[in-house]
Amino acid sequence: MPTPSENTPSFARPVVGIAMKVASVVAFTLMATAIKLAGQLPAGQIVFFRSFFAILPICAYLFWTGQLAGAWHTTRPVGHIARGLVGVSAMTLGFYGLTRLPLPDAIAIGYARPLVTVALGALLLGEVVRRYRWGAVFVGLFGVLVISWPKLQLFRGAGDIGTQEALGVAACFASACIAGLATVLVRRLVTTERTPTIVLYFSVTATLFALTTLPFGWSALTATQASALVMSGVFGGLGQILLTESYRHAEVSTIAPFEYTSVVLGIGIGFFVFSEIPGWATVVGSAIVVASGIFIIYRESRLGLARGAARQNVTPQG
Repeated sequence: MPTPSENTPSFARPVVGIAMKVASVVAFTLMATAIKLAGQLPAGQIVFFRSFFAILPICAYLFWTGQLAGAWHTTRPVGHIARGLVGVSAMTLGFYGLTRLPLPDAIAIGYARPLVTVALGALLLGEVVRRYRWGAVFVGLFGVLVISWPKLQLFRGAGDIGTQEALGVAACFASACIAGLATVLVRRLVTTERTPTIVLYFSVTATLFALTTLPFGWSALTATQASALVMSGVFGGLGQILLTESYRHAEVSTIAPFEYTSVVLGIGIGFFVFSEIPGWATVVGSAIVVASGIFIIYRESRLGLARGAARQNVTPQG
């Protein structure tokens, strides 16, 4: 079992940190793939499986690192509940959109989250956002519009498939905005709460909130669907563990750009598993959004505004 010294951040092994970050991206992409394979099920049902079965690898990891007992101690239960409610809302909308859009599109639209987080950080936390980063936010949101526009046009009498894709775009973008708010709530929690506590309480509260959707009707699952949903939870929990560990070995500004490798993974899996071929709007829009996100990371690094590793360890979808 690791000693306490092994549990403290050490930025001396950036290659290890990058490798773990990429591995976490792979895990989260496989989570999204499993959810798409399960099909168009009630979003609350998907959130339940994703959250409940993520608890297993997370608890195993916390036990191995000697953090499980202390992870349950909190001085801000209301803060965790609020974060859980907002996070579950983001997950529900995100999973709804994911099951109705090509995988690369859903991933790319989700990149609006860090852009929205910058804006909300300025508005709600009083963080200093200079004109260059504001410019990057607006350019990135324009990229999201480029990705979304062809599908939003489908609202105009294109039949059920077109309407479903348009609703998927709206759900994914709303999910990204709400997830940005969840990130702001996490930033408030990390001032007094430990990362394992935030991780564990979110998984538990998300599971309980998802259960409240049971009376509204869950679908009977086939063995394939049940297996896919269980794997989505396992991959989600594993991704969260790898993400947490990656920040022990390298600085945020070093690791963060590798988040965008999910675009390549999403295109590859979309093509080979779902026979999805990205259109020009997805390719161009993704390039704009990724460039904007990397520019924001670069500016934060140059200005000394990169946040602590604990503030980056928890993502609403993880």
